[in-house]
Amino acid sequence: MPDLLRTAAGVAALIAAGLNAGLFFAFTTAVMPGLGGASDTAFIDVMQRINRKILNWRFLAVFCGAPLLALLWAVAATGSGAAAVPAWAAFALLAGHFLITAAVNVPMNNALEAAGPAGRAADPARVRARFEGPWNRWNRVRTVLSAAALACAAAGVALL
Repeated sequence: MPDLLRTAAGVAALIAAGLNAGLFFAFTTAVMPGLGGASDTAFIDVMQRINRKILNWRFLAVFCGAPLLALLWAVAATGSGAAAVPAWAAFALLAGHFLITAAVNVPMNNALEAAGPAGRAADPARVRARFEGPWNRWNRVRTVLSAAALACAAAGVALL
C-alpha cells in the first residue's frame, strides 16, 4: 500500500478510536453519574431513549468503522516499519470494545427495552438494578480499551 494510503488509514483509525474513547468516557464520567440520581422510572426512560437514538448512521459508521480502519491500517503497516505493532494493538483493543458491546452492552440494552415503557414496568427498581451496575462496569472496560486503542493509534501514527 502506498505511504499516503497507509498514513490515511492510520489517521482515520486514530480519529475513529478517539471518537469512540470520547463517547465511552462521556458516558462513564457524565451521563451515567448524572442519571445515577434520577428516579428508577426516569433512569429507565432516559436510557431507553438514548439506546434508541444512538442507533444512527453516524454512530454506527464510527463504532463499526474504528476496528475495520485499524485492521486495514495494521495489515497495511505490517512489514513496513515500527508502526505495525501499535497498529495491531489498536485493532485488538478496538475489536475488544466492539465485541464487549455486541456481547454484553447491547443485550443489556435490549433487555431494558423489553421491560417496556418505564412508567409501566412492573418493578422499575429491579429493572434498573439488573441494568445499571453491570452496564456501568462493562462501559468502564470499553472506556479503558478505547482509550488504550487511541494511545496505540497515536503512537503508531507518530511512527509513520
